[in-house]
Amino acid sequence: MSHDEIVLVHSSDLHVDADPHQGPYGDDGTTGLRVVLDAAKAHNAHYVLLVGDIFDNNRQPPEIIDQCVSLLSAAGRPVIVLPGNHDPITTDSVWFRGGINELPNVHIIGVTHDLAVHFPDHDLEVWGHAHVDYANMVPLRDPRPRNARWHITLAHGHYEDDGVVPLRPSWLISNAEIEATRADYLALGHWNRAAQVGTGTTVPAYYSGSPDLAKTVNVVRLRGNGTVEVAREPIDW
Repeated sequence: MSHDEIVLVHSSDLHVDADPHQGPYGDDGTTGLRVVLDAAKAHNAHYVLLVGDIFDNNRQPPEIIDQCVSLLSAAGRPVIVLPGNHDPITTDSVWFRGGINELPNVHIIGVTHDLAVHFPDHDLEVWGHAHVDYANMVPLRDPRPRNARWHITLAHGHYEDDGVVPLRPSWLISNAEIEATRADYLALGHWNRAAQVGTGTTVPAYYSGSPDLAKTVNVVRLRGNGTVEVAREPIDW
């Protein structure tokens, strides 16, 4: 790996849950988080992007939060989190319990940072609008101006191609909104399947899919020459 290359691992919709009958991973509801963080280590990622619904809900007991704190604290790299519609920033949110918001390597947009976090070592800024309740909102509203060499946007919502009648009325993302971000990479969450969306003209916009269904993470390489490479890489169960 060259010194002028920045590697991101992007995932979403992990749906960590203490209930083995509700979560997708059986007895160990933290499996999704573990395999994504293991993939980040395997790919020598500089940063991990977790784009919403990391937890299946905010009703998680202390023991499951403690397991996640242990996994995140051992991640060995910055982890940037955007709370989604399943784990929004309500008063009873998991993000305020168990010390997750106190981990020095975990950056929670809407909790530890209002809107954006800047990493001066790589002159990289990551921004997004966190879900703060269960109501509708526009994930890509008020696009943030470029303030760094690398401009990464996070959004948790539902993409609809322009002109298509929405199947889902909430948290919609359009082609025009994608292009308005002017992002070097738009990391999306809310879909369980991995997909590239948008026009592909200017902004590379990708859903990672959930670990249990996609069985991959998105590995994003920001090259020193300004190019961006995105690949789906399998995760090790």
